Amino acid sequence: MSPDQLLRAAGLRRTPARLAALAALSAAGRPLRHADLRAAPGLAGVDDITVYRTLSTLEEKGLLHRILGLDGAWRYGRNDPEARGCPGNHAHFLCEACGQMACLPDQPLPRVEVPPGATVRVRSLVAVGRCAGCGA
Repeated sequence: MSPDQLLRAAGLRRTPARLAALAALSAAGRPLRHADLRAAPGLAGVDDITVYRTLSTLEEKGLLHRILGLDGAWRYGRNDPEARGCPGNHAHFLCEACGQMACLPDQPLPRVEVPPGATVRVRSLVAVGRCAGCGA
């Protein structure tokens, strides 16, 4: 689905910042940091608060998921509306050299037993190493 179609389906207004954020995540094909998104076409002149609010709204509506890398930086990945199960509930790979993160949607996550009465909203697994571009 195009960014415009995603926003329509989610019942959101099609603002320039929302369209640009979804387009940047679609084009990248991987989760991006806030700083990466700020440099994307259509977001370069937008203030930080607007970008954070945009990302928060898109996450609340299920259009993207947020992953905390071991480097302490949040990354945002575009959800695939045709994905099986929760599209943000999968493993990720983080390159410790260049900082790029990749979604690993076909990697099974371990089963987690939580205390009685507790509920799990998101499970996260981040594998850290070096991507093919950075080498060993």
